[in-house]
Amino acid sequence: MAGKSVIAICQLGGEFKTNKDGSLSYSGGDAHAIDLDDQMTFDDFKKEVAEIFSCSVNTMSIKYFLPGNKKTLITVSNDKDLKRMLTFHGDSHTVDVYIMIEEVVAPDVSNRSSRTTLSEAVPSVDPPQDVIDNIVSDITQHNISLDASLDADDGTNLVVAHIDDTQIVLPAVPVHSLFHSNEEKHAKAAEQWQDAITGVGQRFNGVNEFREALRKYALANQFAFKYKKNDSHRVTVKCKTDSCPWRIHASRLTTTQLICIKKMNPTHTCDGAALMSGNQANRSWVASIIKEKLKAFPNYKPKDIVNDIKLEYGVQLNYFQAWRGKEIAREQLQGSYKQAYKQLPFYCERITETNPGSIATFTTKEDSSFHRLFISFHASLYGFLQGCRPLLFLDSIPLKSKYQETLLAATAVDGDDGVFPVAFSIVDAETAVNWHWFLQQLKSALPSSCPLTFIADREKRLKESISEIFKDSYHSYCLRYLTEQLLRDLNGQFSHEVKQLMIEYLYAAAYAPRPEGFHSSLESIKSIWLEAYNWIIQSEPQNWANALFQGSRYNHLTSNFGELFYSWTSDAHELPITQMVDAIRGKIMELINTRRAESGQWLSRLTPSMEEKLEKESMKVRSLQVMLTSGSTFEVCGETIETVDMDRWDCSCKGWQLTGLPCCHAIAVISCTGRSPYDYCARYFTMDSYRQTYSESINPIPDVKRPGQRDSSQTVVTVTPPPTRRPPGRPTTKKSGSLEVMKRQLQCSRCKGLGHNKSTCKQ
Repeated sequence: MAGKSVIAICQLGGEFKTNKDGSLSYSGGDAHAIDLDDQMTFDDFKKEVAEIFSCSVNTMSIKYFLPGNKKTLITVSNDKDLKRMLTFHGDSHTVDVYIMIEEVVAPDVSNRSSRTTLSEAVPSVDPPQDVIDNIVSDITQHNISLDASLDADDGTNLVVAHIDDTQIVLPAVPVHSLFHSNEEKHAKAAEQWQDAITGVGQRFNGVNEFREALRKYALANQFAFKYKKNDSHRVTVKCKTDSCPWRIHASRLTTTQLICIKKMNPTHTCDGAALMSGNQANRSWVASIIKEKLKAFPNYKPKDIVNDIKLEYGVQLNYFQAWRGKEIAREQLQGSYKQAYKQLPFYCERITETNPGSIATFTTKEDSSFHRLFISFHASLYGFLQGCRPLLFLDSIPLKSKYQETLLAATAVDGDDGVFPVAFSIVDAETAVNWHWFLQQLKSALPSSCPLTFIADREKRLKESISEIFKDSYHSYCLRYLTEQLLRDLNGQFSHEVKQLMIEYLYAAAYAPRPEGFHSSLESIKSIWLEAYNWIIQSEPQNWANALFQGSRYNHLTSNFGELFYSWTSDAHELPITQMVDAIRGKIMELINTRRAESGQWLSRLTPSMEEKLEKESMKVRSLQVMLTSGSTFEVCGETIETVDMDRWDCSCKGWQLTGLPCCHAIAVISCTGRSPYDYCARYFTMDSYRQTYSESINPIPDVKRPGQRDSSQTVVTVTPPPTRRPPGRPTTKKSGSLEVMKRQLQCSRCKGLGHNKSTCKQ
């Protein structure tokens, strides 16, 4: 929403009317348009509105509707509320804003505290009902403080309210009456059901329809009932107040499924209840009420559901009723979790049918519960083999789903250094066995004999599986994970600044192209902390340091390319498994189509990022001198003296080998020989390779929610959800791609020790 503006259509002087469906419509009054953006403060907005309508800022109330919900007005009372309104209407060009004026006179009673003075200061006159409604609305929504009710000498009840440091005295209206009128106002949303039950002879299509109508009728008329008989062919209910004669008996018509009201006493002698308990509001009713709002706001919280149902329908739910209602509504909108697992075999078949060459396979445990799923689309496999560097990043993403699964991802990097998804898997837990299975499926999907380089966390116990399944491959340890592990294992008594310096030396050692630079950085670490130096030596630096690594990583040392999957799954983690996978499929399809369209506009020989890197290296050539030594070997003099072998595409600075692009020394030699630097760039950086990467498309998969027609001779595989796991304590959130690898610790200013401050120091 940053930088975007909307037009606020401010309306004043009209009135709201309640429609049959409980929604509100506004008619009459004046309207003015005001430009509103995220830089405007709430006070400035109020001042501008007050100036347009010539009204007072202090008596003004600003309200609006949420998108798709015309039943609940939201009040804007501060800067956060204003920005939230902008966020809600971020996809719209306009937002309707309703201005309400509270015409309440606040007499000065700051120095008059006695009962006699109060009765003299405030006349015994009832304020208008709309004024009371507005005040009560603000009291309930903004926690306006109310003093205890006072009694004037003439017996009048007085209530003193504090609104923005202003005292308002309300005469002759007790506190409970204020709230009662507010509940009646908001309970109008249920008025549409007052005639859900009309009397004897009324028919319903089934017993469930009758029960639902009965429940709505009771909610609209503010009373509670209880069942005397309740089965599939007859229902008898009476008012919950034993002395009340209200009663209904309905039963099935002979030879039909119709339910007809046979007897009814519509008379109530009880007063009902101003605020109903949630006994009559079952979870199905709650789901039907909140479904549309949940669709617009997936993060609709149970506590907000409780508040909204209370305000709109006068029904007090408990938290569990709201939570269960939300679960049912979500299932109605998204589908059943259990049904999604049953549809998994059908969905895998549909993937291979609609996208030939793709791989979609799953396994179950002995009890038929879900174990793991592997997906790799033909477009991803083809693009990787044809246009991407033989480099794969392995990472895991914990899913915040109901069953706490984990997503395993294998991603590549395209010619423009963009993330390219190759394959992913959803497993019941991140284990060495599941990683081994994932790599086996990946191997079957990649028949290429070209050696691959994998970048992954060394703690995932992938080393044995990679060397066993991809025999000629290389395993590079992710530098980010290595740094985090170093700080966990070596909790020394050092300040944050010293640890940060040590990490900088570790990164310098990893990126150093030659052994001398690597050892120089390690010596710097050794001078700070010998134990850290020994830990690094034993961490197999040949698997993470540029100077010692044997494979080709193109200067990529971390595996945080899984961040793309992390952002996708964060939006889809609450979906059932087949819909979650299909949402990821849609994201990959969109990514391929977008990048294919973008590359069609590029006119350079290399991708834009590689063109930029080559140009930067070319700028360094002017200060270099080239001398031929023998054959294809040249000596290049500058700040250092380097040797370039044109036949082997090799430079002693190691820049050419590490990046796949000619370094400045190689470009100097190429210029002297009259050739083009483009001829000496790795083929993966060319526009032809990039377009090959995104040349294939992912096709839609129709009928995801509908089971397919199976041949009677086929064996139907039943898949059930994995057992739910609730880890102890508050769930942790993995921040993929974060460069922050440590937290600042307290340091005592007295003893310089960590973990405490001066006030708790024992020395």
